[in-house]
Amino acid sequence: MSVATTGTRPALSPDSPDPPAARRRPGKLAAVAAVLGGTAIIAVHASFYGHWLIDDAAITFAYSRDLADGHGLVLQPGAAPVEGYSNPTWMVLLALGKLVGLFDHGTLFGVNDQVLFPKALALACCLGILVLFYFGAKTLSRRPALVTFVAGASLAAIPSFVIWCFSGLENSFYALTVAALAVLLLRAVQSGRLLAHRVAAGTGLIAAAAALTRPDGVIYAGAYAITVAVFLKRDVLGRSVRTAVTSVVAFAVPFGAYVVFRWFEFGRLVPNTAVAKGQEPPTLDDLAAPGQIVDYAGWLVVAVAVACLVVLLVRPSRLRTGLIALLVPFGLAVVAFIVLEYDWMGQLRFATPVWTLGAFGGAIVVVEALSAVRVRGRVVLACLLVVGLVSSVNGLYAQGTDYRANTKTAMCLVAERDAQAVNGFADLLRLPDSAQVGLIDLGGTSLGSRIRVLDLAGLGDKPIADYLHRADLKGLRDYVFTQAKPELITFIGSWITTLRFDKDPRFDRDYATIFVNQPTGNLTVDSRNWVSYHVRRDLVDPAKLAELQAYAQKTLPPVLELNKTAGLRGCAPIQPGIKAA
Repeated sequence: MSVATTGTRPALSPDSPDPPAARRRPGKLAAVAAVLGGTAIIAVHASFYGHWLIDDAAITFAYSRDLADGHGLVLQPGAAPVEGYSNPTWMVLLALGKLVGLFDHGTLFGVNDQVLFPKALALACCLGILVLFYFGAKTLSRRPALVTFVAGASLAAIPSFVIWCFSGLENSFYALTVAALAVLLLRAVQSGRLLAHRVAAGTGLIAAAAALTRPDGVIYAGAYAITVAVFLKRDVLGRSVRTAVTSVVAFAVPFGAYVVFRWFEFGRLVPNTAVAKGQEPPTLDDLAAPGQIVDYAGWLVVAVAVACLVVLLVRPSRLRTGLIALLVPFGLAVVAFIVLEYDWMGQLRFATPVWTLGAFGGAIVVVEALSAVRVRGRVVLACLLVVGLVSSVNGLYAQGTDYRANTKTAMCLVAERDAQAVNGFADLLRLPDSAQVGLIDLGGTSLGSRIRVLDLAGLGDKPIADYLHRADLKGLRDYVFTQAKPELITFIGSWITTLRFDKDPRFDRDYATIFVNQPTGNLTVDSRNWVSYHVRRDLVDPAKLAELQAYAQKTLPPVLELNKTAGLRGCAPIQPGIKAA
């Protein structure tokens, strides 16, 4: 199989003249309706999760706030520079939102803009994805609007895609970059311009944007070279090599520049988060990871889509050429999912690029296969699709409703539970702003705490990240007890056991307990309330400890009770120094 290196895109019907303007107008209206309709369905699904944002997103919010306010890339003003985020492009977009008054200023339309702006930005990214789908589909199908709407509806039906795109994390922008890369490659192949240097440079720059949005995005640096290799012809070997080099250079310049900046600013070649999480090389067992995606989507729907793909690939055509081009970035997305470690947040958070390109490719092959087969085959295929969709929708509905009822750690929950409590304790103890609280849930507390945060999970602290990377929990505790000596410590869930603080005699010796709420019932729900707060003993006498305990007993139980049933709620704007009334 080969692709010409020059020339313009041939029309889908070479023997037919271009349609007159009167006939083109309905096509444009259909395109607009498909894009807006698909975006609207995604927005409706996103609304089911209310004002919920994952607490980890607020870590990036804190960095974007300090960058916009001129404090630099730090978690809190005056803190040491540590790259506790792994999504520079998303962080910059949020900082720009703050600079123009749309983020971290208060409320928009009566809603906390720390919640509204990231969700609005995510919706804009979804709109952009569907626009890209339409322009990609135009090169493959006579029904690009239908393909676009089907792809948009498919994405809207997938809780994993919607949950993480609207979680406050970078997933929506990451999906946009991957869609842009795939569509650029598709259109270049279909137009015979794959070996144009402008296309090569464009793919490299988009891949760099993906790599600076999520660390695993670096895998897309190879998308152009792989595509060129797939369609390689001997007589253009030299040109193919030159354009592949162009793509690599276009990727390496911006990405390499950031790596150099990272080294001089943070002293690491990778994000501090990657060190703390300890990404391990994949094993043979990880090759089964795509099975999770198939199970989530529904095996029958996936089987029908694969069958449609096979039907279209067996016939030499421009459609087959385009589908092969799409399979390159899709395959890279699957490989990235295989390589990445299991994510505690659930709902296949790292599968967003797979859903994005899978929905686009699936829409194309189903729509085109229905057109390509004869009446009897069309009836059989339609019946299989209906059965598969009914089964799939039931499973997806169960996934969405379950997550809605049991959302993972929410930013507002953490701010109201931990940041308010910490500020109240700090005020009662008359601690200076330079005092520290050791904690696990970093996001909401870093936004709302008036004292420094010490991240016991390592994302925002270099020494602790190094200890966790080496699995040296004793060294971590030595660091906490002998060097950091935080004035306050709070634990959530089983972290006190995971880090073995409960087994270290120095913990009881050096820290007094202010408040403990033990787990009860369903840990999936109640782990968000499995909390304890502790104060360094040299800061309190019995009367002061009793005062702290009384304050905790007054302010924390109402918040914890609300947390059991209100994981989707919003909150007032989170600013340093917030505390319970």
